[in-house]
Amino acid sequence: MTHELPPLAYGVDALEPHIDARTMTLHHGKHHAAYIEKLNAALKDCPDFQNRSANWLIVNIDQIPVVSRCAVRNNAGGHINHSLFWSAMKPDGGGEPSGDLGDAIKRDFGGVVAFKREFEKAGANVFGSGWVWLVRNDGKLEITTTKGHDTPIAHGHFPILVNDVWEHAYYLNYENRRPDYLAAWWAIVDWQEAARRFSFATQIAQRSLQNETALTLER
Repeated sequence: MTHELPPLAYGVDALEPHIDARTMTLHHGKHHAAYIEKLNAALKDCPDFQNRSANWLIVNIDQIPVVSRCAVRNNAGGHINHSLFWSAMKPDGGGEPSGDLGDAIKRDFGGVVAFKREFEKAGANVFGSGWVWLVRNDGKLEITTTKGHDTPIAHGHFPILVNDVWEHAYYLNYENRRPDYLAAWWAIVDWQEAARRFSFATQIAQRSLQNETALTLER
């Protein structure tokens, strides 16, 4: 399997003025594409793993030969993180989360306003390049950050929402004003996609619990 650049679900100018078309063109067509190219190159020396998904490669990174492990980890992580980032946004986004996700945010953060404040603070405090995430961890929602192209998937956490705080994600429009970018980003968040991911994460956790219970009863 050759890893491929996923197409955007919207035009490169569709998120303006919050993210400009030039940034989207470079970010998606150059940066993300480069991670995929480098991942495919790294896997040429690992024929047994060429048919594995990027998620599988990250979760099972210790199985990758040492000589290729770093390149696979970094570029598979970049591919995963960017793919999630594109789907976290849409042109007519914004508003507030509702339903089960909205209830969970109120439960775990005290409300949407408090959640957004914490999320922005965490993103602004990332030193250098990285990502800020909303994840599901052991039944609760948490805000976490990762450096470089590390991904919550590698730590057993299910990503619900992500914002990219590498400088190439915002610098052409916001220059060094990362907090402004983080604040403006809420206008294009796709809460429906976040809710779908939250529901999926909950279903996975429930199935896992049922399987564990069944195994316990069999003993």
